[in-house]
Amino acid sequence: MTQADVAAARARLGNRVRRTPVMRVEANQLTGSHPAFWLKLESMQCTGAFKARGALNTLMAAAVIPPAGACAASGGNHGLAVAWAARLMGVPASVFVPVTCPPIKLQRLADYDADVTVIGKVFEESLASAEQFAAETGALFVHPFDQPLAIAGVGTVTAEFSEQVPDLDTILIAVGGGGLLAGALAALEGTATRAVAVEPSSARCLGAALEAGRPVQVAVSGPAVDSLGVRRVGQLAFDAAIAHQVQHIGVTDEAITAAQLSAWKELRIGLEAGGATALAALLSGAYQPQHNEMVGVVGCGGNVDMAALLKAA
Repeated sequence: MTQADVAAARARLGNRVRRTPVMRVEANQLTGSHPAFWLKLESMQCTGAFKARGALNTLMAAAVIPPAGACAASGGNHGLAVAWAARLMGVPASVFVPVTCPPIKLQRLADYDADVTVIGKVFEESLASAEQFAAETGALFVHPFDQPLAIAGVGTVTAEFSEQVPDLDTILIAVGGGGLLAGALAALEGTATRAVAVEPSSARCLGAALEAGRPVQVAVSGPAVDSLGVRRVGQLAFDAAIAHQVQHIGVTDEAITAAQLSAWKELRIGLEAGGATALAALLSGAYQPQHNEMVGVVGCGGNVDMAALLKAA
């Protein structure tokens, strides 16, 4: 993946996706001790997460979309993105999700008129069903994180962020399958800004792969399992992480929940657990910026039931 791929995706997408806002969070404005940083609110993207960019880029670039339409496997957000993009393109969408997909995402899938199948305990089991469906029906299969067009599409998040805040030294990025990270690395090619990967300690497929020297299967759990709960990192993301010698940070489930609550109570920003994972690295001190380092954080998803979160807190 290259910067040119991301630029082509930006041109293809045009104004069909939102240029999401950024906000400066001043030092110690949130709970705990932290420096000033910039937060990109990709939680305000169409469908409530960055995935909309990759799904629409994939469908728009397809020479032909079969009569069976598009299909996807997802913990929730990618399925929403494919359903939304398919509706925009006027084609059917079939989405396969595991039992961990939360009710708020199931309802939104229904709102987008997707044909939803809840199957499997984890994403990989849903993935097998989606691939079988695509083979049997001819539907266009849209992978959530290991297809070049999807990666180029989500790379536009970082390209946009870099334009909005040109002096960023570091961008903290949450990792599930790694598509957002791979896209960021492509977008930042040849620049002085670096991407840092952040994972929950309860869903660390990239960290395990970096330790093993290859993608390996891991157990997944925790509050971010519906968005970052991938058992094996994508090969494209792994290769990009190795090539760029990406720094990897782990954060606890407790730190993620605390970041969600802090973002809501003090900024009135709703972030799902996966969307708050990169923020948790900064607020918990898991990532320690250097003096005068300008840090950006991608709040990558906002499909969260805040009433349920606050009740459980």
